[in-house]
Amino acid sequence: MLPFLKYEFLQNAFFTGIMVGLLAPVLGVFIVVRRQALIADALSHITLAGIAANLLLGKWSSFFAAANPIYLGMAFSVGGAIFIEQLRKVYKHYEELAIPIIMSAGIGLSVIFISMADGFNTDLFNYLFGSIIAVKKSDVWTVFAILIVVLLFVFFMYKELFVLSFDEEQGKLSGIRSSWILIAFMAITALVIAASMKIVGILLVSALMTLPVAASIRIAKGFKQAIWLSVLFGEAAVISGMFLSYYLDLASGGTIVLCLVVILCLSILYKKFTGSRKVGHL
Repeated sequence: MLPFLKYEFLQNAFFTGIMVGLLAPVLGVFIVVRRQALIADALSHITLAGIAANLLLGKWSSFFAAANPIYLGMAFSVGGAIFIEQLRKVYKHYEELAIPIIMSAGIGLSVIFISMADGFNTDLFNYLFGSIIAVKKSDVWTVFAILIVVLLFVFFMYKELFVLSFDEEQGKLSGIRSSWILIAFMAITALVIAASMKIVGILLVSALMTLPVAASIRIAKGFKQAIWLSVLFGEAAVISGMFLSYYLDLASGGTIVLCLVVILCLSILYKKFTGSRKVGHL
């Protein structure tokens, strides 16, 4: 076994990171194509509100004190995702308003809960910026369950998601039951964002969904290839980022994001020097 993996908490972080490195880019491709890249930021902020609420309730209730804050964070995130879809229907001609509304609500609730809890503590700081030592065995199994759900959903709903991502109106006209598919997609996206918190942190989780996709669409020759390249880039960044954060004693979230930025820069340079005329889009 590698020296890096001799401790249980590092094994937990490694296996969770591998799964998150797969989940986030797979959903990120559909999100970027739908031009909703900022949705990860909105859901991460509403997740922070849930985690802060759990930490606050933990001061008054032994039940919440013993509970993993990520579960209430997931509940808030799924609720926020469903609310975004409802707001998109309310503001049909200004759908982009749904994301800043939820983001503002998440930030507002987070500030209130944190102030009521008398400020930051170590747990909340770990959720904000990510920490490989904060990942527990229960987190590994939670992310594994989410991984199974997401892979099954994408496998069975791939064609519908593909059509709705590129042309939602055409998808509806062709008979696709778009309402529940989009709500389910948003719900599992919310779960993945919440599950990624301990590795990359709330403030950086959107990078794991968007930067691998941004790198892949520069060089991919089709949608499916973009998915595979996004997963490859995501896994490379997560693994290298965790190794570097451990050996250099750096925050895991920031290190992983910087690895993603390096990969993005390399993909841009590759595109530039190969001289292809194809513009970077799917």
